[in-house]
Amino acid sequence: MSLSQPSETSLFSVPPYVRQAQYHETDQMGVIHHANYLKWLEEARIDFLTQCGMSYRAMEAEGIVSPIVEVNCRYRQPVRFGDSVRITLWVKQYTGVKLTLGYAVTREDGTVLCAEAETVSCFMNRDSRLISLKKEYPALHALFENISQNHQTDVPEA
Repeated sequence: MSLSQPSETSLFSVPPYVRQAQYHETDQMGVIHHANYLKWLEEARIDFLTQCGMSYRAMEAEGIVSPIVEVNCRYRQPVRFGDSVRITLWVKQYTGVKLTLGYAVTREDGTVLCAEAETVSCFMNRDSRLISLKKEYPALHALFENISQNHQTDVPEA
């Protein structure tokens, strides 16, 4: 697998994912429908993994999939058509089998917290069996360990 790994001792940061709310994502009240936040979280998760040096496509090519098994989203302030939002991610927990990510969706300038979320994903092979990255993909495990220990981000306050 071709993964670009940051140095083991250096702290690194990943820029937030920025997205503009689209008209087709709004509901009858003119705000972004709640289900669209889940799509945004997925877009941000894939972007985060890519920026950390692991393309989801490369993981799938190795036979690894990482489905979401749990999601929680708390909506704080509405997002409307045309608003730009910034989605900041951080690793809350990594066990080798599961990855828990935290998310903060803010206005692009970071002044208003619109939503807080958390996803839990697991790692599986093509036969839908849980796998331990530590045992079966040690290089990928080392990369996730490095991210969880050395990633720094400014987590917006509620």
